[in-house]
Amino acid sequence: MNPDLQRLQPYPFQKLAKLLGEVTPSNAFKPISLHIGEPKHATPQFIKDALVAGMDGLANYPTTIGSDALRTAIANWLAQRYSIPAPDAKTQILPVNGSREALFSFAQAVIDRSKPEPAVVCPNPFYQIYEGAAFLAGATPHFLNTLPEDNFAMNPAQLPESVWQRTQLIYVCSPGNPNGHVMPLSEWKHLFEMSDRYGFVIAADECYSEIYFGESKPLGALQAARQLGREDYKNLVVFSSLSKRSNVPGMRSGFVAGDAKVLEKFALYRTYHGCAMNPAIQSASIAAWNDEAHVVANRHLYAEKFAKTTTLLAPVLPVSKPDAGFYFWVRTPISDTAFAQQLHRDYNVSVLPGSFLAREAQGINPGGNFIRLALVAGLDETLEAARRIAEFTQKLN
Repeated sequence: MNPDLQRLQPYPFQKLAKLLGEVTPSNAFKPISLHIGEPKHATPQFIKDALVAGMDGLANYPTTIGSDALRTAIANWLAQRYSIPAPDAKTQILPVNGSREALFSFAQAVIDRSKPEPAVVCPNPFYQIYEGAAFLAGATPHFLNTLPEDNFAMNPAQLPESVWQRTQLIYVCSPGNPNGHVMPLSEWKHLFEMSDRYGFVIAADECYSEIYFGESKPLGALQAARQLGREDYKNLVVFSSLSKRSNVPGMRSGFVAGDAKVLEKFALYRTYHGCAMNPAIQSASIAAWNDEAHVVANRHLYAEKFAKTTTLLAPVLPVSKPDAGFYFWVRTPISDTAFAQQLHRDYNVSVLPGSFLAREAQGINPGGNFIRLALVAGLDETLEAARRIAEFTQKLN
């Protein structure tokens, strides 16, 4: 077996199941889950209809690069969303089976194992796929702690020059998981300058880009590149998904876009990887990317939940609305694991300890004493969970 498999850590939800399994939850309360970022809003009917209408496509093998219609729909969406010229649908866009699959496989295509000690850099806390992708590509992950005192920005000075010289790939997540931080143009400028200096590829995870508040749209990586004169998107690839935007996590549909030279090699890898998108899913995806009304309605639901949940939690916990995304990242009055376990025991609400989303780096675990709350359920269930968390925290205090 591949020895790198032994380097993989249990997934955060496996750790949580073990932690919560040590106690018996109160049967006085119906269980409520806020620990996993799985959208629970209803899938729009028109997407379901397009899926059914595309069933005839099951009679054909799909191509790795997807249909012209799908790539064009994605290119047009990117142009409209980010006020940029439409990327070349043939060379700068590839459909993928959800961003998770692509974020993992991308490292396998990018990392050059012939070079000594290849490094992959990612934020900390982080989406654990980044770490696993690095290990199984034969690289070593290195972490940049994203801290409240730095407004959750990635600070490159945390790593020595020797690591940056070996870095071949960096994962960034904006809006961030779990903190919701949106990278401003100044951070992108610095990151692009470092990419030019050291030659690493940037994998920009933007799966939360369409959950924001008000009219201020989060800046995207392609948009930042254009504003800085990087019209060829050199060494930049963006990963996006319909899961959160359109409430279709089970469809596994997304795309990558950016540097044509990088995507040409990634497409070659994917031809052998065997990950062409189901034709019916392609039909439903075209319908989803071509419609914005359902996305606006989705944002309104999240905005309402954040507003009302903040009112309930603010008297007892230091909650604040994120720049974007659907998570609260909240400091806890006791250890994050004790908070999660006791809350589950006493009030049957599950939340994710922040330390499970991070690794110790530079002497600390930056997720320690934080919990992540995913406001993905319906309004009534979310508010009921918030009331229980408030009562639990008040008793602690």
